[in-house]
Amino acid sequence: MADTMRFTPDSIAVKRGETVRFVVHNVGKVEHEMVIGTTSELKEHAQMMRSMPDTKHAGPNQVTVVPGKQGVLVWQFDGPGTVDFACLVPGHFEAGMVGKVAVK
Repeated sequence: MADTMRFTPDSIAVKRGETVRFVVHNVGKVEHEMVIGTTSELKEHAQMMRSMPDTKHAGPNQVTVVPGKQGVLVWQFDGPGTVDFACLVPGHFEAGMVGKVAVK
């Protein structure tokens, strides 16, 4: 995660049923997060975050990472299709800090 408002990589492919351990590094100077969900869930949550910018995420599908640190998010991809992830810090999602997981 970087202050360019990008994830690197911003897309990965996994096998159906695979459990992935994401170790996300924040190489920027501002806080970033990774939240897994559908596009509509992420858009709705990003809208909510604009009204509550100091909220910190701690759910099973999300991790908040301060500058210079790393966080871990473990997720099992059960069904085929595309799963989205994004940074929902206000303004980051809108700036394009999003990614996709293709589940085959």
